[in-house]
Amino acid sequence: MCVLQAAEIQQLIPNRFPICYIDQVDELVPDQRIVATKNVTINEDFLQGYFPGRPEMPGTLIVETLAQAASILILKSPQFAQRTAYIGSIRHAIFHKRVRPGARLRLEVELIKVKANMGVVATKASVDSGIVCTVELHFVVQPTAG
Repeated sequence: MCVLQAAEIQQLIPNRFPICYIDQVDELVPDQRIVATKNVTINEDFLQGYFPGRPEMPGTLIVETLAQAASILILKSPQFAQRTAYIGSIRHAIFHKRVRPGARLRLEVELIKVKANMGVVATKASVDSGIVCTVELHFVVQPTAG
């Protein structure tokens, strides 16, 4: 079930093509959790030069995609509306599998803690064959620059 599509996502986060990686939000419980989707296609800009002949999504971009899902969750909270979320730190990133073109990347983010304008989320990316990546992200929310 899709609860947010591209246009609604772009109202929340500043990322645009070619660096907006969230295709849709499937579930959203404000201040708790989000489930989103990234469909990885052979036409992705990042696949053009990354391991030619055996394309895969770079791990750093999997983390970025999880961070974008986390930003949507954070910015749907009334206390952070009309602001921008930034990664403060990346902790315990573990990569289990590769993500190849044709994969449907499922992104799950759970809000662990919020204090003032900072917080922590636990994230997990998976494909049909299992967990791809888990990472803890610390974030800070700032007023949107004008």
